[in-house]
Amino acid sequence: MQDLKNIKNDSRILGNSSAKLRNLFLRTLASTLIKETNTILLANDKDCKKMSKSDPMLDRLMLTKDRIKSMAHDLRIVASFQDPLGEVLEQRKMKQGMLLQKVRTPIGVVAVIYESRPNVTVDVVSLCIKSGNAVVLKGGKESINTNLALVRIIKKCLKKLSLPEGSVVYIDSKDRSAVKELLLMDQCIDVVIPRGGRGLINFVRDNARMPAIETGAGVCHLYIDNKADIDRAIKIAHNAKTQRPSVCNALDTLLIHKNSAKQALDKFSDMFFESGVEVFADSQSFKILKSGYANLKKAKKEDFGNEYLSLKMSIKIVPSLDSAIEHINEYGSGHSEAIASKNNKNINEFLSRVDAACVYANASTRFTDGAEFGLGGEIGISTQKLHARGPMGINELTTYKWLIKGKGQIRK
Repeated sequence: MQDLKNIKNDSRILGNSSAKLRNLFLRTLASTLIKETNTILLANDKDCKKMSKSDPMLDRLMLTKDRIKSMAHDLRIVASFQDPLGEVLEQRKMKQGMLLQKVRTPIGVVAVIYESRPNVTVDVVSLCIKSGNAVVLKGGKESINTNLALVRIIKKCLKKLSLPEGSVVYIDSKDRSAVKELLLMDQCIDVVIPRGGRGLINFVRDNARMPAIETGAGVCHLYIDNKADIDRAIKIAHNAKTQRPSVCNALDTLLIHKNSAKQALDKFSDMFFESGVEVFADSQSFKILKSGYANLKKAKKEDFGNEYLSLKMSIKIVPSLDSAIEHINEYGSGHSEAIASKNNKNINEFLSRVDAACVYANASTRFTDGAEFGLGGEIGISTQKLHARGPMGINELTTYKWLIKGKGQIRK
């Protein structure tokens, strides 16, 4: 385990650096990533060769020239944002005459534990440095070569601009015990953010001494209402499931009102079968699909509430909007949920009653993403209600403090 004894001090240096310097770091890193594309791809190829070509996680691991360009583009977007630090969130004069201000400040040291996706390394660093936070990174063993290559580039850019290299620390141990050791370091780390499956999140929740923000696990639903445009609804479902099935905002369960079921599933068959989607259907939808959908299985109870991260999904026919909402609130993970409907009353009821970070009407859940939301990337999708919810950008990586300016006032 790397020594973190100086990271608190490095975080304070970073938090008191100028916005101009932090933005210059982000632009320098963007240019350097492009220059070092071949080096990054060679490291990434080593990681990808260790994974089976049939493994759906390979897509999350693999980098391409276009993905590196996208990473650089997002860095420049983050650099263009207004500096969050020092923003006055609230201000008023106290009755004793002091000026009271609530001012945005860095959290301090943020630890992020993540799996597979090496682009997360750059996303996390960009958002943390922009918001004045030092960061401890613990990536998955499957992406170790790529992450180490990226961190070397990041540290080179920090050094070039005389920013503390120790403000970015990568834990390169492949031992699971290193994560547990990290979670005990509350004297060095202010908050930990796990990005990954339910197993990782539960492990962090059970072992962390510092506050944790849960992100990543997405069990996402689309409900097709009895008042839906069926053609549009099926296109939304297809995009949410197949556009990139290995990510947390991909569709896992399709709920269909009983009055729309026959029409929706007839249209579903051709589009989804061509995309190779395996379906776990409840008894009612199984009867409709069984003669026209080869890649079909009867659903078990555990097939609902399951995050598939692959070309698999479950389907259930429900009798009402109320039943759909009850199912989502029971089986969802609080990530992203959607309704397809032309009825404004039903849409508004769904948006109001579904308990999730992101709730959609007539749009794909695949839009739950920091870059798509205009945040320039995200450090994770928070599925809890404190301290942040949904895609976490630079503002969500800050806290605040109260500044009180007086002229000798004393309390009586």
